[in-house]
Amino acid sequence: MARTVAILVARLIFAALFAMAAAFKFAGMSDTTSYIAAAGFPFPLLLAWLAAFFELALVVAFLTGVFFSEAALLAGVYVIFLGFAFHGPDRWAGNEAEFGFFVDHFTFLAGLLYAAVHGPGERLAVRKGFLWRPEALPSSA
Repeated sequence: MARTVAILVARLIFAALFAMAAAFKFAGMSDTTSYIAAAGFPFPLLLAWLAAFFELALVVAFLTGVFFSEAALLAGVYVIFLGFAFHGPDRWAGNEAEFGFFVDHFTFLAGLLYAAVHGPGERLAVRKGFLWRPEALPSSA
């Protein structure tokens, strides 16, 4: 029972973090666009909208379990990309806090990788995906 609760809480935390990120993007698309443009990326408005909808898709995957492992892997790649793009080494000299933000992305990656390998759990999960298979679960026998 404790395992099931822990997995469900972890899924809710992942979903909540990406839901907040998406909500901030949708609510302040111009601010997100400016932030992306300031980092030097082309087509910042398009990238902002793509990021918001991508984060929304991650929320659905974490809440339902559909393509859970794939979503966790993609989220990990996304999180590391964000770490380097917006908090990378070129920003550390001007602000020590940026190094902390950068390192936090790797902590988040560790959780996402663990989730990708272990799947969405046995409860409250739609077991669809290419990487995670319900038959790969350890048997009770």
